[in-house]
Amino acid sequence: MKKFFKYHYIVPGLLSVMLVLTACNDDFVSTKPLDQVSEADVWPDEGLTTAFVTDIYGGLGNGGFDEQMLASLTDEAIFTHPGRGITTITESRSTPGDPGWINNTIAWADMYRRIRSANLAIENLVEPKFNNPGLAARLLGEAKFLRAYYHHQLLRYFGGIPIVDRAYKLGEENYLIERNSWEECVNFLVKELDEAAELLKGNPVVKGRASELAALALKARILTYAASDLHDQAKATAKSTTLNGYSKPELFVYTSGNQTTRWQAAKAAAKAVIDYPGYGYKLDLTEPVSAEEGTANNINMALARSGGESEIIFARYFINSKRENGGRIGLYNGPNGYHNWAGNTPTQNFVDKFTMADGTPFSWNNPNHAKEPYKNRDPRFYGIILYDGAGWKPRTADVAGSDPFNQIQTGTYEVGTGGGNTTRHFGLDTRNGGVENWNGTYTGYYLRKFIDDNPAIVAQTDWQEIPFPFLRYTEAVLNYIEACLELGEEAEARTWLNKIRFRAGMPAVTASGQELVEIYRNERLIELAFEEHRYHDARRWMIPASTLGQKVFYISINGTLKPGKTVSVYRYDPDSYDYVYTPLELDPGKENRAWADKMYYLPIHRDEMNRNDQLVQNPGYD
Repeated sequence: MKKFFKYHYIVPGLLSVMLVLTACNDDFVSTKPLDQVSEADVWPDEGLTTAFVTDIYGGLGNGGFDEQMLASLTDEAIFTHPGRGITTITESRSTPGDPGWINNTIAWADMYRRIRSANLAIENLVEPKFNNPGLAARLLGEAKFLRAYYHHQLLRYFGGIPIVDRAYKLGEENYLIERNSWEECVNFLVKELDEAAELLKGNPVVKGRASELAALALKARILTYAASDLHDQAKATAKSTTLNGYSKPELFVYTSGNQTTRWQAAKAAAKAVIDYPGYGYKLDLTEPVSAEEGTANNINMALARSGGESEIIFARYFINSKRENGGRIGLYNGPNGYHNWAGNTPTQNFVDKFTMADGTPFSWNNPNHAKEPYKNRDPRFYGIILYDGAGWKPRTADVAGSDPFNQIQTGTYEVGTGGGNTTRHFGLDTRNGGVENWNGTYTGYYLRKFIDDNPAIVAQTDWQEIPFPFLRYTEAVLNYIEACLELGEEAEARTWLNKIRFRAGMPAVTASGQELVEIYRNERLIELAFEEHRYHDARRWMIPASTLGQKVFYISINGTLKPGKTVSVYRYDPDSYDYVYTPLELDPGKENRAWADKMYYLPIHRDEMNRNDQLVQNPGYD
């Protein structure tokens, strides 16, 4: 049977050829589709084969730059808008019939659809039908990387999954398949990525495409996850009664071997990445940079500019002319006073994780901290968070007269004469600020990270070209640090941890033991914020009850004019105002977070269970 593949983006050229051929023969009843390409035509043609492999990348979607972000399933952020299935997960209400918000970059059927495409490519590239061995090897390496990436997506959300390493054909006797064990899945992915790295070795790096280093970095991530407590049988079952009572533990944990050996493998894999030449941003420092430079370094990495692009190993890039939603991350998350949508707003819980600039913890019980909570914080805070009084872009023309000073306003403030006749001014970036009340933050903060600071990119009609980093160099460094800590190699862990801190303008760490582990975990949270790591890290460390499941806090800000001070147009001004900052628990009617151990894994959707009676459901969803 002849198969056809659809390629809408190459139709115009094909159509012109077909029309010429049709004009030269009398077979007007030809049934060959004009918008599809025969499989027999694809594989002998290196251009069509390249297009086929390129299409497999479509499963990456917009990366982490969709309107709903994975950060809003964690203590990093909450999602502002109702009815998207976010709270189904954060409140532990997921069921096989209603799992909650599932992005198409992790959806069961979508991932297996891409895996099938990768399998087709691999089967036809092992012995290529066109005469370009170098290209064939590169495309085969890319297909293997993508097959591994999509399997890894399912693995880290659902636990052990069916490994599908061939393209099923019509007419087969059986299409049902069991889930493989956690160990089998990890071993398959490691082998796959080793082969991909070898095939991609020596090829020039192309933005947005897999490379040798991308394969090595993904391998390091997978082995780091695999070595973690969630996948160690003794620790996982001791910490969770739900996992302890499950009849098929091999789907989630190693039932043989030991955790130390697994951490050694993770360490070696991460070291191979950090030893790779040409990557990494300002990690050769021997002392902290200034606070200003630390903030700038953080912004440069997030925006992939001024050297910060050397952090990126594998990313999703966006082009404004294509109008892809990933280019609207600023619109999705920016302040409503700029006509943005305030979608995923940082929580007070997350803001409190930023230490003081001297490395000491921030505390609301410290009167100096509570009086000026945004002063002298970790320099990365100012590159990640938009907070009350932060300088930002010029307002749009309809709002500029109300804020000629271009400052974020998320509080309420007196305007008039202090001690006399005053009115209340609701900050322009609040839900009562008069610009777009339905888009305002509930937490008092907005996301700064990943939002282009170009003053020309402001309102709802604007797009940006910031890449989303699936894999970056600092993640590999952090993976290496974590493995060193687990293996008792604290001096090496501190050396690399301080390299990251020096780049951020933070002092060296001298701690040891569990204190050092906690500092590392906080450092990982800050460095990889909003990059789709916290959700997985909290689960694999088995600390979700105190992180993913904790109640959300927001900030209430009240500015009172000092006696004798007169203000007609509000601006942040400590000389004119006394500010009171009060952290409060979010109204449970908005989001009432709670953790249940079944949420260590998402449920396999009921429809998938009905299609394949060889599947078994995840623990806690019976």
